[in-house]
Amino acid sequence: MLLAVVLLYVGAVLAVNGIWLIGQARAAELEAAPAGGPGEGPSDALKSHPTFIENREIAVLNIFTGFIGVVAAITFAIQGTLDEDLASIRAAGYILLFAFTYIWVAFNQFLNAGGHGFGWYCLFVAITAVAAGLFTFSNAAGNDASIYLGVDWFAWAFLWGLFFVVLTLEAPIARFTGWVAILEGIGTSWVFAILLLEDQLSF
Repeated sequence: MLLAVVLLYVGAVLAVNGIWLIGQARAAELEAAPAGGPGEGPSDALKSHPTFIENREIAVLNIFTGFIGVVAAITFAIQGTLDEDLASIRAAGYILLFAFTYIWVAFNQFLNAGGHGFGWYCLFVAITAVAAGLFTFSNAAGNDASIYLGVDWFAWAFLWGLFFVVLTLEAPIARFTGWVAILEGIGTSWVFAILLLEDQLSF
């Protein structure tokens, strides 16, 4: 159930970060365009749009979700060590992989830092997610929750790969990436968390 709690907030953070990313793409477009009329600049049109979220505001959710992930990972690591349970230790490592993502994003948003280094980390996460997905499928043994998680790993690999392309390669696909983040936040995390918390799925 601890994993379900983590997934619940991952769903929220991916969806809201997706909205933020779409807003950032729109802001870049407005800044590049001429003002719409007398006294109306890009910043006026930007701040009145629902997709506009301040960097420091979105950072709060990233920090909180990262904190939840760190606490869950430490709990799994301690339990796994005491019980000599490799699955719990594996869960700790994988949760930290993503928790660090949200913490790093939050610091970048507070500091207005560039994202090239973070993009390379996202590529590492994407490659690791593919390996985790293959392992999860090979050990699913027909379990619905494990199959769902296996699909999620490949979806997350795709999304984090997009983050690498946007941040490090600076490809103009921020709006598309934002929509993918929203859809994956809902489908791979929020829905999965609800099903686990309501005992409709179990490992």
